[in-house]
Amino acid sequence: MVVPNWNGRRWLDGCLRSLSAQTLADHEVIVVDNGSGDGSLSYLAADHPQVRVLALDANTGFAHAANVGIEAAAAELVALVNTDVVLTPDWLERMTAALQGDSATASVACKMLQLADTATIYDAGDVLRRDGACEQRGRFMVDDGRWDEGGEVFGACAGAALYRRSAVLGVGGFDERYFAYLEDVDLALRLRLAGSRCRYEPAVAFHAGGESSKRLPGGHHFLVTRNTLLLVVKSFPLRWLPIVVYRQLGWTWHALRERRLRAHLRAIAAACWLMPGALRDRRRMLAAARVPIEVAIPSRPFRGRHAAGHPSSFR
Repeated sequence: MVVPNWNGRRWLDGCLRSLSAQTLADHEVIVVDNGSGDGSLSYLAADHPQVRVLALDANTGFAHAANVGIEAAAAELVALVNTDVVLTPDWLERMTAALQGDSATASVACKMLQLADTATIYDAGDVLRRDGACEQRGRFMVDDGRWDEGGEVFGACAGAALYRRSAVLGVGGFDERYFAYLEDVDLALRLRLAGSRCRYEPAVAFHAGGESSKRLPGGHHFLVTRNTLLLVVKSFPLRWLPIVVYRQLGWTWHALRERRLRAHLRAIAAACWLMPGALRDRRRMLAAARVPIEVAIPSRPFRGRHAAGHPSSFR
């Protein structure tokens, strides 16, 4: 189990205690510390000496820390868990059973609930639309049983997910240019293009959510705006451009109304600097794809009340 940490001292105790309480006990815990300055390393050494710590010199981003942990792991099945996540005791056992039961499955998403309001869904698997928007199934909705059945989803939120190590490394791991946000969506897409699937298993993880985004360079909106454009340039066909532009114009209008237009435009400019490399990756990735992009990202509504990722939201 890999826990990327950046100044997450306040959350580490709850997270690591939940990992040690797993019913599937035979697992290694690796904390990849991203240059924390809040005493995380001294705390880990004193209170959790059994944990393997890989200390990086600076904050290199979630994607890089996750790659470091996955590469260092000895097991074929590797869980990624955020510091602000607490797992239920049967989480790992149920997630492992879901992944071991299907050789074509490369990842498993779980039912994530809000830590501060455990009756509210944070994420029940991700959905990517052809306009470039990624939706989290059930987000902000009451946990009323609609997400208690397993099945296939597009991808997993890497805040609490299980991966097949060989499959992740086989597609090159997380794209570290993302730094944070949407790196898990990008990985999910590349795994699908390679012919793998993602399962949803309603094992429960509680997530504080949004705590680290307040301290990230540029913040949540900047990274999501930049990384959405990076994702689109890397993989979307030109014929989807009109609906991508439609979505981008909508987001720009919202940025204007919320008085953050300047930051929004800076994020678009930052994406432009990444596009030459993204275009080079695009040629290689699509040439090697075993599944057409139209199958990996099926057509879904991109406007109106049904454009929210999961049909059960409107029943």
